[in-house]
Amino acid sequence: MHSQPAIFALGDAAYIYLEFALLPSIEPRTLIETVANIHEPRTTVGGVNFAVGVRPSLWRALAPDATPADARDFDRPYVGPDGFTMPATQCDLWLYLSGATYDIVWESARGAIAALRKVATLATDIDGWSYRHSRDLTGFEDGTENPSLMEAPDVALVAAGEPGEGASILLFQKWRHEETWEALSTQQQELVMGRTKAKSIEFPEDRMPGDSHVSRAKDIVNGEERDIFRRNTPYGNVREFGTVFVGFSAQQSRLDRMLMRMAGIEGGIRDALTRYTTPLTGAYYVIPSITALMRFATETGSG
Repeated sequence: MHSQPAIFALGDAAYIYLEFALLPSIEPRTLIETVANIHEPRTTVGGVNFAVGVRPSLWRALAPDATPADARDFDRPYVGPDGFTMPATQCDLWLYLSGATYDIVWESARGAIAALRKVATLATDIDGWSYRHSRDLTGFEDGTENPSLMEAPDVALVAAGEPGEGASILLFQKWRHEETWEALSTQQQELVMGRTKAKSIEFPEDRMPGDSHVSRAKDIVNGEERDIFRRNTPYGNVREFGTVFVGFSAQQSRLDRMLMRMAGIEGGIRDALTRYTTPLTGAYYVIPSITALMRFATETGSG
Protein backbone atom coordinates (compact mmCIF):
# COMPACT_ATOMS: atom_id res chain seq x y z
CA MET A 1 0.00 0.00 0.00
CA HIS A 2 1.38 3.41 -0.97
CA SER A 3 0.79 6.27 1.47
CA GLN A 4 -0.12 9.77 0.33
CA PRO A 5 3.29 11.42 -0.21
CA ALA A 6 2.16 14.95 0.75
CA ILE A 7 2.22 13.83 4.39
CA PHE A 8 6.02 13.85 4.25
CA ALA A 9 6.67 16.65 1.71
CA LEU A 10 8.66 19.21 3.69
CA GLY A 11 10.06 22.63 2.83
CA ASP A 12 6.96 24.32 1.40
CA ALA A 13 6.11 27.95 2.16
CA ALA A 14 2.40 28.21 1.24
CA TYR A 15 -0.49 26.04 2.44
CA ILE A 16 -4.25 25.85 1.97
CA TYR A 17 -6.51 23.66 4.11
CA LEU A 18 -10.08 22.96 2.98
CA GLU A 19 -12.91 21.16 4.78
CA PHE A 20 -16.11 20.11 3.01
CA ALA A 21 -19.57 18.97 4.12
CA LEU A 22 -21.37 16.42 1.97
CA LEU A 23 -24.53 17.78 0.35
CA PRO A 24 -27.67 16.08 1.78
CA SER A 25 -28.74 14.80 -1.63
CA ILE A 26 -25.39 13.16 -2.43
CA GLU A 27 -24.33 9.62 -1.58
CA PRO A 28 -21.02 9.37 0.34
CA ARG A 29 -19.56 7.13 -2.33
CA THR A 30 -20.11 9.85 -4.92
CA LEU A 31 -18.07 12.27 -2.81
CA ILE A 32 -15.14 9.85 -2.62
CA GLU A 33 -15.35 9.01 -6.32
CA THR A 34 -15.28 12.72 -7.13
CA VAL A 35 -12.24 13.49 -4.99
CA ALA A 36 -10.45 10.37 -6.25
CA ASN A 37 -10.84 11.74 -9.77
CA ILE A 38 -9.17 15.09 -9.02
CA HIS A 39 -5.94 14.44 -10.89
CA GLU A 40 -4.27 17.80 -11.49
CA PRO A 41 -3.03 18.59 -7.97
CA ARG A 42 -1.43 15.14 -7.74
CA THR A 43 0.92 15.83 -10.63
CA THR A 44 4.41 17.19 -10.04
CA VAL A 45 3.82 19.99 -12.56
CA GLY A 46 3.95 23.27 -10.65
CA GLY A 47 5.18 21.61 -7.50
CA VAL A 48 1.88 21.33 -5.59
CA ASN A 49 1.49 18.66 -2.92
CA PHE A 50 -2.03 17.35 -2.37
CA ALA A 51 -3.54 15.13 0.33
CA VAL A 52 -7.07 13.87 0.99
CA GLY A 53 -8.66 13.06 4.33
CA VAL A 54 -12.08 11.52 4.95
CA ARG A 55 -14.40 11.53 7.98
CA PRO A 56 -13.57 8.25 9.76
CA SER A 57 -17.16 6.97 9.97
CA LEU A 58 -17.78 7.80 6.30
CA TRP A 59 -14.60 6.09 5.15
CA ARG A 60 -15.24 3.03 7.33
CA ALA A 61 -18.71 2.59 5.79
CA LEU A 62 -17.21 2.57 2.29
CA ALA A 63 -13.84 0.89 2.89
CA PRO A 64 -13.82 -1.01 6.20
CA ASP A 65 -10.75 -3.03 5.23
CA ALA A 66 -8.80 0.20 4.58
CA THR A 67 -9.74 1.92 7.85
CA PRO A 68 -7.40 2.03 10.87
CA ALA A 69 -8.80 0.01 13.75
CA ASP A 70 -9.29 2.85 16.24
CA ALA A 71 -10.35 5.58 13.78
CA ARG A 72 -13.43 7.51 14.91
CA ASP A 73 -15.00 10.91 14.35
CA PHE A 74 -14.26 13.97 16.46
CA ASP A 75 -17.88 13.71 17.56
CA ARG A 76 -17.69 15.31 20.99
CA PRO A 77 -15.76 18.19 22.52
CA TYR A 78 -12.92 17.61 24.96
CA VAL A 79 -13.93 19.34 28.20
CA GLY A 80 -11.42 19.70 31.03
CA PRO A 81 -12.26 19.70 34.74
CA ASP A 82 -12.15 23.53 34.81
CA GLY A 83 -14.44 23.86 31.78
CA PHE A 84 -11.73 24.43 29.18
CA THR A 85 -13.16 23.09 25.91
CA MET A 86 -11.74 21.89 22.61
CA PRO A 87 -14.71 22.05 20.22
CA ALA A 88 -15.78 19.33 17.81
CA THR A 89 -16.33 20.65 14.26
CA GLN A 90 -16.06 17.43 12.28
CA CYS A 91 -16.55 17.68 8.51
CA ASP A 92 -16.71 14.99 5.81
CA LEU A 93 -13.69 15.75 3.65
CA TRP A 94 -10.32 17.46 4.19
CA LEU A 95 -7.95 18.65 1.48
CA TYR A 96 -4.39 19.79 2.03
CA LEU A 97 -2.44 21.66 -0.63
CA SER A 98 1.07 23.03 -0.26
CA GLY A 99 3.79 24.43 -2.48
CA ALA A 100 6.66 26.84 -2.82
CA THR A 101 4.47 29.84 -3.72
CA TYR A 102 0.91 30.80 -2.90
CA ASP A 103 -0.22 31.36 -6.50
CA ILE A 104 0.21 27.75 -7.59
CA VAL A 105 -1.39 26.44 -4.40
CA TRP A 106 -4.32 28.85 -4.83
CA GLU A 107 -4.91 27.78 -8.42
CA SER A 108 -4.93 24.10 -7.49
CA ALA A 109 -7.25 24.76 -4.54
CA ARG A 110 -9.68 26.62 -6.79
CA GLY A 111 -9.64 23.68 -9.19
CA ALA A 112 -10.42 21.24 -6.39
CA ILE A 113 -13.27 23.40 -5.10
CA ALA A 114 -14.77 23.54 -8.59
CA ALA A 115 -14.53 19.76 -8.97
CA LEU A 116 -16.36 19.21 -5.67
CA ARG A 117 -18.98 21.94 -6.03
CA LYS A 118 -21.80 19.59 -7.06
CA VAL A 119 -21.25 17.12 -4.22
CA ALA A 120 -20.07 19.12 -1.20
CA THR A 121 -20.17 22.54 0.44
CA LEU A 122 -16.92 24.27 1.37
CA ALA A 123 -17.15 24.62 5.15
CA THR A 124 -13.66 25.82 6.10
CA ASP A 125 -10.77 27.37 4.22
CA ILE A 126 -7.54 28.35 5.95
CA ASP A 127 -4.36 29.77 4.45
CA GLY A 128 -1.14 28.70 6.13
CA TRP A 129 2.35 30.07 5.68
CA SER A 130 5.89 29.60 6.87
CA TYR A 131 7.24 31.87 9.64
CA ARG A 132 10.95 32.14 10.30
CA HIS A 133 11.49 28.73 8.75
CA SER A 134 10.34 26.48 11.63
CA ARG A 135 8.79 28.76 14.26
CA ASP A 136 5.15 29.39 15.09
CA LEU A 137 3.69 32.76 16.01
CA THR A 138 4.59 32.36 19.68
CA GLY A 139 8.17 32.83 18.51
CA PHE A 140 9.15 29.29 19.54
CA GLU A 141 10.23 26.47 17.25
CA ASP A 142 7.39 24.13 16.35
CA GLY A 143 7.69 20.36 16.03
CA THR A 144 11.05 20.11 17.77
CA GLU A 145 10.25 16.55 18.86
CA ASN A 146 9.21 15.41 15.40
CA PRO A 147 10.77 12.15 14.24
CA SER A 148 13.20 12.32 11.35
CA LEU A 149 11.91 11.55 7.86
CA MET A 150 13.55 8.14 8.14
CA GLU A 151 11.46 7.42 11.25
CA ALA A 152 8.30 9.36 10.38
CA PRO A 153 6.56 6.63 8.32
CA ASP A 154 6.68 4.25 11.29
CA VAL A 155 5.08 6.94 13.45
CA ALA A 156 2.50 8.29 11.01
CA LEU A 157 1.41 5.26 8.97
CA VAL A 158 -0.50 2.11 9.84
CA ALA A 159 1.90 -0.81 9.59
CA ALA A 160 1.75 -3.49 6.91
CA GLY A 161 -0.68 -6.28 7.69
CA GLU A 162 -2.88 -4.15 9.97
CA PRO A 163 -6.34 -2.75 9.11
CA GLY A 164 -5.87 0.44 7.12
CA GLU A 165 -2.34 -0.46 6.04
CA GLY A 166 -0.55 2.62 4.67
CA ALA A 167 -3.18 5.04 6.01
CA SER A 168 -2.75 7.70 8.67
CA ILE A 169 -5.00 9.37 11.22
CA LEU A 170 -5.01 13.17 11.14
CA LEU A 171 -5.89 15.54 13.97
CA PHE A 172 -6.78 18.92 12.49
CA GLN A 173 -7.33 21.97 14.69
CA LYS A 174 -7.23 25.74 14.39
CA TRP A 175 -5.82 27.52 17.45
CA ARG A 176 -6.08 31.29 17.83
CA HIS A 177 -3.25 33.01 19.70
CA GLU A 178 -4.34 35.57 22.29
CA GLU A 179 -2.69 38.93 22.87
CA THR A 180 -2.09 38.01 26.52
CA TRP A 181 0.82 35.90 25.28
CA GLU A 182 2.67 38.97 24.07
CA ALA A 183 2.38 40.56 27.52
CA LEU A 184 4.53 37.80 29.04
CA SER A 185 8.27 38.19 29.44
CA THR A 186 10.55 35.78 27.60
CA GLN A 187 11.22 33.98 30.88
CA GLN A 188 7.49 33.57 31.55
CA GLN A 189 6.92 32.29 28.01
CA GLU A 190 9.70 29.76 28.44
CA LEU A 191 8.09 28.43 31.63
CA VAL A 192 4.80 28.00 29.74
CA MET A 193 6.56 26.12 26.95
CA GLY A 194 9.08 24.17 29.01
CA ARG A 195 12.02 25.09 26.79
CA THR A 196 14.14 28.05 25.82
CA LYS A 197 12.95 30.43 23.14
CA ALA A 198 16.20 31.17 21.32
CA LYS A 199 17.61 27.66 20.94
CA SER A 200 14.62 25.46 21.84
CA ILE A 201 16.44 23.57 24.59
CA GLU A 202 14.14 21.68 26.94
CA PHE A 203 14.43 22.44 30.63
CA PRO A 204 15.99 19.68 32.76
CA GLU A 205 13.55 17.48 34.62
CA ASP A 206 14.09 19.22 37.95
CA ARG A 207 13.16 22.60 36.40
CA MET A 208 10.34 21.47 34.10
CA PRO A 209 6.94 22.89 35.16
CA GLY A 210 4.33 20.15 35.41
CA ASP A 211 1.85 22.20 33.38
CA SER A 212 4.30 23.18 30.63
CA HIS A 213 3.43 22.49 27.01
CA VAL A 214 6.37 20.11 26.76
CA SER A 215 5.02 18.13 29.71
CA ARG A 216 1.38 17.98 28.66
CA ALA A 217 1.30 17.89 24.82
CA LYS A 218 2.40 14.29 24.48
CA ASP A 219 1.09 10.75 24.76
CA ILE A 220 2.67 8.73 27.55
CA VAL A 221 1.80 5.07 28.09
CA ASN A 222 3.47 3.09 30.88
CA GLY A 223 6.14 5.76 31.15
CA GLU A 224 6.95 5.67 27.43
CA GLU A 225 6.25 8.59 25.08
CA ARG A 226 4.59 7.71 21.77
CA ASP A 227 5.41 10.11 18.93
CA ILE A 228 3.23 11.75 16.32
CA PHE A 229 4.30 13.57 13.13
CA ARG A 230 3.42 17.28 13.23
CA ARG A 231 3.04 19.50 10.15
CA ASN A 232 1.77 22.65 11.88
CA THR A 233 1.77 26.07 10.22
CA PRO A 234 0.86 29.64 11.20
CA TYR A 235 -2.33 31.17 9.82
CA GLY A 236 -4.04 34.56 9.86
CA ASN A 237 -3.34 38.24 9.55
CA VAL A 238 -2.19 41.04 11.86
CA ARG A 239 -5.53 41.09 13.71
CA GLU A 240 -6.25 37.40 14.22
CA PHE A 241 -3.62 34.72 13.92
CA GLY A 242 -2.49 31.44 15.36
CA THR A 243 -1.51 27.88 14.59
CA VAL A 244 -3.04 25.24 12.36
CA PHE A 245 -2.36 21.94 14.12
CA VAL A 246 -1.77 19.16 11.58
CA GLY A 247 -0.79 15.96 13.38
CA PHE A 248 -0.47 12.52 11.77
CA SER A 249 -0.38 9.24 13.66
CA ALA A 250 -0.62 5.51 13.02
CA GLN A 251 -3.04 5.26 15.98
CA GLN A 252 -5.74 7.72 16.90
CA SER A 253 -5.25 6.85 20.56
CA ARG A 254 -1.99 8.83 20.57
CA LEU A 255 -3.76 11.97 19.42
CA ASP A 256 -6.73 11.40 21.72
CA ARG A 257 -4.54 10.99 24.79
CA MET A 258 -2.51 14.08 23.90
CA LEU A 259 -5.69 16.19 23.84
CA MET A 260 -6.92 14.68 27.11
CA ARG A 261 -3.61 15.53 28.78
CA MET A 262 -3.64 19.08 27.38
CA ALA A 263 -7.20 19.68 28.61
CA GLY A 264 -6.47 18.17 32.02
CA ILE A 265 -8.96 15.34 31.51
CA GLU A 266 -6.11 12.90 32.07
CA GLY A 267 -3.92 13.77 35.04
CA GLY A 268 -5.90 16.82 36.13
CA ILE A 269 -3.25 19.29 34.90
CA ARG A 270 -4.15 21.65 32.07
CA ASP A 271 -1.51 22.62 29.51
CA ALA A 272 -0.36 26.17 30.39
CA LEU A 273 -0.22 27.13 26.71
CA THR A 274 -4.01 26.69 26.47
CA ARG A 275 -4.37 29.76 28.70
CA TYR A 276 -2.91 31.88 25.89
CA THR A 277 -4.35 30.06 22.86
CA THR A 278 -7.95 29.16 22.00
CA PRO A 279 -9.01 26.09 19.98
CA LEU A 280 -11.60 27.07 17.38
CA THR A 281 -12.04 23.80 15.48
CA GLY A 282 -11.43 20.08 15.92
CA ALA A 283 -11.69 17.14 13.54
CA TYR A 284 -10.17 13.72 12.86
CA TYR A 285 -9.68 12.36 9.35
CA VAL A 286 -8.48 9.11 7.84
CA ILE A 287 -5.78 9.81 5.25
CA PRO A 288 -6.24 6.68 3.12
CA SER A 289 -3.42 5.06 1.25
CA ILE A 290 -3.32 6.04 -2.41
CA THR A 291 -4.04 2.42 -3.27
CA ALA A 292 -7.27 2.45 -1.23
CA LEU A 293 -8.37 5.87 -2.45
CA MET A 294 -7.80 5.01 -6.12
CA ARG A 295 -10.20 2.10 -5.87
CA PHE A 296 -12.90 4.77 -6.13
CA ALA A 297 -11.48 6.49 -9.22
CA THR A 298 -13.47 6.07 -12.41
CA GLU A 299 -12.26 6.04 -15.98
CA THR A 300 -13.62 9.54 -16.67
CA GLY A 301 -11.83 11.70 -14.08
CA SER A 302 -12.55 15.36 -13.42
CA GLY A 303 -8.98 16.58 -13.26
